[in-house]
Amino acid sequence: MERVAATGVGGSSQPPRGLGLVEVQAAAASLRRSEVLHVVKELLGFVLYMHHQIPSVLQNLENEFADLKEEMTEMALPSADLKPSDKRKYNTRKREVKRKIKKQEKLMSGLSNLLSALQKALDQVPSIGGVLLILGGSLVRPLFVYDIIISHGRFDSGSANEHGASKLAQSVSRKAIRALISSGAGSLSYTGPTKLFVLVRCPCTLNLPLEFLPKRDFRYSKKVLPLQMCIKCNTASDQKCHQQIASTVDASSCTSESSLSDVIWFQCKHTVRGLPCKASLEG
Repeated sequence: MERVAATGVGGSSQPPRGLGLVEVQAAAASLRRSEVLHVVKELLGFVLYMHHQIPSVLQNLENEFADLKEEMTEMALPSADLKPSDKRKYNTRKREVKRKIKKQEKLMSGLSNLLSALQKALDQVPSIGGVLLILGGSLVRPLFVYDIIISHGRFDSGSANEHGASKLAQSVSRKAIRALISSGAGSLSYTGPTKLFVLVRCPCTLNLPLEFLPKRDFRYSKKVLPLQMCIKCNTASDQKCHQQIASTVDASSCTSESSLSDVIWFQCKHTVRGLPCKASLEG
């Protein structure tokens, strides 16, 4: 496997326009587990939508799928009292709802399993160095890489399963998405569905859930330049953030780091495969 290198496609020393370091300031000393989960979910949804892997933004997709499931449940009730003309319309709609549910079910199940696994992982770790979102057919030869670094990812006793997003989580998510759009994220088009992989960066001594597999010597093609984002908390200096970023492209980045004591990537075994979208088909 080839290691990550800070060079552009084809070995150029200048990164393509729109790629490189993106910094987002969080107005707090640190992010809670639930806030990290919310931010990652929002960025994950953004990446899928901007690269034409889902037909609409994630929140709309979740609401639509929930409404379809609810409508299907209601349609399971007896309909003997309907007139023949109404019954035909009823059966036509029922087939349409079934078709839409079948089309989206695998995608929504994959998203649910991935986020559930990430929630469990966050609840079991005292700190997290970052999250890697990879789009492509395989981990080692990705199409796009989003490297999200958290400058102060040390957690308190809170759980990632807290209901509702805090104002801080919403603010950081909005800033992060705006910053990625301004940096040209999603401007490189790709036609056709592909896979989304998620990895988390934690100390190798941790016992993460079975859904996460240790990838001690993880590398991907040097032809792919990641878009790196550093979410900086008030207690973290610019120097620390840049040191963490530099370590991700250093040859020893996945096996040692003085401040985090033997940090490696853990890959979530759940992946999300995108849907054929209109934008992709037209591309």
